[in-house]
Amino acid sequence: VYSMALKGITVLELAGLAPVPFCGMILADFGAEVIRIDRVIPGVLSNDAFDRGKKSIAIDIKKGKDLLLKMIESADVLLDPFRPGLLESIGLGPDVCLSRNPRLVYARLSGFGQTGPLSKVAGHDINYLSLSGLLSRLGRKGEKPMFPHNLVSDFAGGTLLCAFGILSCLLERATSGRGQVVDASMVDGTMYFGHFIFNKLGAPLLGDKPRGENLLDGGSPFYGTYETKDGKFMAVGAIEPQFYAKMIQGLGLDAETLPAQMDRDQWPALTKLFETTFKSKTRAEWRAIFDGTDACVTPVLELDEVAREPNTKQRNLMMTQTDPAPAPLLSRTPALRLTPDRVGEVAGTSTRFILRDRFKLLTDSEIDVLASRGVVLCTDAPQSK
Repeated sequence: VYSMALKGITVLELAGLAPVPFCGMILADFGAEVIRIDRVIPGVLSNDAFDRGKKSIAIDIKKGKDLLLKMIESADVLLDPFRPGLLESIGLGPDVCLSRNPRLVYARLSGFGQTGPLSKVAGHDINYLSLSGLLSRLGRKGEKPMFPHNLVSDFAGGTLLCAFGILSCLLERATSGRGQVVDASMVDGTMYFGHFIFNKLGAPLLGDKPRGENLLDGGSPFYGTYETKDGKFMAVGAIEPQFYAKMIQGLGLDAETLPAQMDRDQWPALTKLFETTFKSKTRAEWRAIFDGTDACVTPVLELDEVAREPNTKQRNLMMTQTDPAPAPLLSRTPALRLTPDRVGEVAGTSTRFILRDRFKLLTDSEIDVLASRGVVLCTDAPQSK
């Protein structure tokens, strides 16, 4: 038994789409008590990919505004997943909530931020990525820009920087005793996340050519992926000369007959040579050559292969076939693993427990009255008499 890094922190997460639930899950994994405020819809598992470690209470936040405000009075963090202005319109904006609890960290995660001409406009990861400027730099030469799933804006620029903002506010609060508002925008976060690309725009090799013609964007032959004889792929990241030399050696090529690594004019020819060479062996055969070397050549694993990978097993990186372990690993207060008691709850599973026992706000009979009026939804049983 050990203490958790975020033990004693209570988070109220208003149910929303993936970036906010993932933020709540990160906080829960590292020890925070996370209570998901679900909609009053029977049988709903709000976002089962990110619900582990959370208790669920179902409240109609319009009808049950006063109830939610009472919970906010003793919470540390409120997670707002809605478009700017929605919570203000029902009397749950930052001014109201912080007047009830001046220590509250009111975290708002949205696409375009709380201000500006796009603040109330709909969008998704690809839209935020496009407006950040980064999408224009992602993709192959001569092809349209290609987005890496919805990872960059939703989860890197959005979730992770929102979580960092929350933790920063909690740390500062220890000194000031005051909470504050976190305005986490996925566009803002994506741009910040892309600092390196902005900074290297115009830099030799890294950003002085159009998309797909630079060192790290698929333009160089030693930073990319190659198909193998069996239709699988290997990833190559042999940038430094010493790593490049080991890759050339592993490929069985004669370095003396090849053009200089950084001769940009010869990159297309080298790419074709590497393509032909990699197709001469299976992925397993290339692994036998490159595994354990400093050639920076690795297999492109399918998702269902990851759990069987030796590094994954040794570091215990998968809790189930579909649940990667929390990261990073803390030496004294590591994150919680997935256990049966941390599986996500259906909406309203803990409504009675939270109102009656956790916050001590209502009795069973009072909860029953609110349930009959559609203010709350309960799927847990009243206390036996």
